[in-house]
Amino acid sequence: MPRLITAALLGALSLTACAQAPQPPAKAEAAAAPAPAAQLKPGQGATPDERARSALAQLNARVKVDYVGAAPLPGFREVIAGGQLLYVSDDGRYLVQGSVIDLQQQEDVMQNSAALAAYRTQLIATIPHSEKIVFAPPNAKYTVTVFTDIECGYCRKLHEEIAEINRQGIAVEYLAFPRMGLGSQDHKDMISVWCAPDRRRALTDAKAGKSIPSRDCKNPVTMEYDVGQRVGVSGTPAIFSAEGVQLGGYLPPATLRARLDELAAKKAPAAAAGAAP
Repeated sequence: MPRLITAALLGALSLTACAQAPQPPAKAEAAAAPAPAAQLKPGQGATPDERARSALAQLNARVKVDYVGAAPLPGFREVIAGGQLLYVSDDGRYLVQGSVIDLQQQEDVMQNSAALAAYRTQLIATIPHSEKIVFAPPNAKYTVTVFTDIECGYCRKLHEEIAEINRQGIAVEYLAFPRMGLGSQDHKDMISVWCAPDRRRALTDAKAGKSIPSRDCKNPVTMEYDVGQRVGVSGTPAIFSAEGVQLGGYLPPATLRARLDELAAKKAPAAAAGAAP
């Protein structure tokens, strides 16, 4: 049973890394001097942060830990690794993955992690606005980032409703996420879209199943795909609010607006409290 559990955790932790290009083998010198975290056994380390890192290093030495901090669950550290949020006990023995429900507040504290939202926002902000394909109404009330694919049926359904989404006061900033992986025909077709003179038209045509001319140029498709992996995208469409909250996959326009209104309503009291003298 422990081996099965370990295998499941390894698969989950490497989920966003599996589609990346194979990395060259480490040099012998590097292999002889592993990182300090990898030298520690689970539970070792002077602080809870170090023990959390050492525990994950023992599960998968290649996993990249991007953040460790206090978790809302007493006795645990909050960890972001491979675009996913995990809780690791302060002694490095236990790992929680999935959902932790606060029964008093009636919310999933892992899904609502402020640290994870900030991490996603910072990564998405590294992509220049000029590299996105934007469909926006005048004076949009909300802006969402959507990692999209031209072959996915739900991506096509979402785009069929882009005019209604805009009428709901929502701007959509598309980023490329060829779900078939780098080097696939899907990847090449998305490069053709991003290299088209009129990207908006090319994206609309591609999602309608129309043939688009093959093109190549300096493009952001691979970079956007990498960012998508790092924020934990595992399927398309993946919709994120401006605050880094993942709203879901496909959502009807009215439902998307309702979700954004709900987030804004939760944010207002916190903003007011922060502005109080």
